[in-house]
Amino acid sequence: MTSPVTSPVDQNPTAPLPASSASTQPGEGVVPQFAPVPQGRPRRRYAVVGTGHRAGMYVGALVGEHADVGEIVAWCDPNPGRMDYYDGVVGQAQGLDGAAGLPRYAPDGLEAMVAEQRVDVVVVTSLDRTHAELVDRALRAGADVVVEKPLTTDAAGCRRITTAVAETGRDLVMTFNYRYAPRNSSLREVIASGRIGQVTSVHFEWALDTVHGADYFRRWHRDKANSGGLLVHKSSHHFDLVNWWLGDVPARVYASGALRFYGDKAADERGLGERPARGTGTAGDPFSLDLTADPRLKALYLDAENHDGYVRDQDVFAPGITIEDNLAVLVDYAGGATLTYSLNAHSPWEGYRVTVNGTAGRAELEVVERGFVEVDEDGNAVLDPSATPGAATSDPLRPEGEHLTVQTHWHRTEEVAIPAGIGGHGGGDAILLKDVFRRDLRLGEDPLGRAAGHLDGVRAVAVGIAANRSLLTGQPVLVEDLGLGVDLRDGAPQAADAAAAGAPA
Repeated sequence: MTSPVTSPVDQNPTAPLPASSASTQPGEGVVPQFAPVPQGRPRRRYAVVGTGHRAGMYVGALVGEHADVGEIVAWCDPNPGRMDYYDGVVGQAQGLDGAAGLPRYAPDGLEAMVAEQRVDVVVVTSLDRTHAELVDRALRAGADVVVEKPLTTDAAGCRRITTAVAETGRDLVMTFNYRYAPRNSSLREVIASGRIGQVTSVHFEWALDTVHGADYFRRWHRDKANSGGLLVHKSSHHFDLVNWWLGDVPARVYASGALRFYGDKAADERGLGERPARGTGTAGDPFSLDLTADPRLKALYLDAENHDGYVRDQDVFAPGITIEDNLAVLVDYAGGATLTYSLNAHSPWEGYRVTVNGTAGRAELEVVERGFVEVDEDGNAVLDPSATPGAATSDPLRPEGEHLTVQTHWHRTEEVAIPAGIGGHGGGDAILLKDVFRRDLRLGEDPLGRAAGHLDGVRAVAVGIAANRSLLTGQPVLVEDLGLGVDLRDGAPQAADAAAAGAPA
C-alpha cells in the first residue's frame, strides 16, 4: 500500500483549515524554546495504540520534526488494514520501497508489546470508551502514556486512571491542543493580568457547521457508549479551556439538550424521505461524505472495512444515533464564577464566541473558522473551498478570522493583538507536539502552564460526565458526588470507598 507521509499538522478533513495551517512563522514568544538534543542520547521508543485518523498527527511528528527524539517501534490495533497504512507511512519516511515492517499487536497483547519492544511511551488514540482500560494497562506495564482527549468517558474510567497513576507513579500527558492556540493563550494572558478584574461569569458558544458537525453523526461517535456524546468527546476541549482560563475547578453542573436535527426522527419530521445508507458513491447530497474523495480516509476506513465491518460514512439521518446535537450547560465554579455554555452541531458557519465578565470589565473573543459551507454545482459540500478553483473562499459579512477585545469600565474598547500560530486547531497542534516530545528539553517554565496531565483531563471530563447525568435526571449535579477518584482542587486521591459507594458510572 502506498501511503503519503503524514503531516504533523493532522487536521480532521471535515474541519475548517485555519490560515495557520499553511504558516511556518509563528508570532514572537508563541513557541517555547528547547535545548538541543544531547549528543548520543537514545531516542525514546513509542508505540501507537489505535491507528485511526487521529493517530496521524503523532505518526507524522515522529517521522518528521521529532524523529531526532523519538521513534515508533510498534503498532497496536484490532484492524490490520489501518496498521498497514501507517506502517507504509513510516516505511516511506525511512526511504524504503515498502512498509517499515514494525511489530504489530492486538489490544490483548498490549503488555507483551511494552515488554518485548521495550516501549517507553504508549500513545493512545483509540475509541474514547477504550481509553481508561488501555491507559491503566500501559501504565501498569511500565510505560508512560500520551492520550488524546477525552481522558475517558465516565466516572469509572476516571477512577481507574487516577488509581493507576497514583499506584505506578508514571507520567501521563493529556493532549489539549486548544490551549496552545495563540488566540486562546492570549485570552488567558488577559485574564491572568487582572485587566478585567475578578471573573464573575463566562459565556462560551461553540458552533459546528454542517460539514464538521455532521461528521460526529456519521462515525462511531454517534453512539454515546463509545464517545460519551459531544459533551465529553468534543466539549472536553472547551471545558478544559474554561478551567485553564480561570485557574478553577467545576463544582456544580446543570444541562439540557437533545437530538433535534440529525437522526431518523428529525429527518422524518422534516420530510427528508428515503436516504442512502452511506455517503460513498452518493452524489448531490451535502450531508454525505464520500470516502473515495480523500485518499487517507479511503485507505484507513473504506479499504479496511473487510477486517472489522466499521463503516465510517454512515448517513447522519439514519437510526441508531444516541448523542445530542443541541446542548446547553450551566456550570458553577468553586471560586464563584458561572459558565453558560452552548453547542450546536448543525450551524451554517463554524467558530466560537467567548465572553468573560469581570469586576473591572469584559473580554470578548470571536473566532470564525469557516464563514459558510460551500457546495459545488452538483450539490456536494466542498470540504476546503480554498483548494477548489473558482470557489468563493470567504463570506464578506462573516470573514474567517479571530478578534480579541477588552473593555474596562468607563473606557473605550481595545483590540488585543493575537500572534500567529502554526498548524491546525487554531495554530496549536504543532506547538503542542513540541511540548509532548521535548518537554525535558524545554528552557524555562511556561508562564501559561499549557502542558496538561491526568488531573486536567479529569477536570475537563468532569463537566461532561456531570452534564450527561443531569440530562438523564433533569437535576443539577454536584461534581464531588460523581466519585472521580481524585479531588479536583489538589489532586489528592479520594478514599476508595467514597469514590465507589453509590457513584454513577
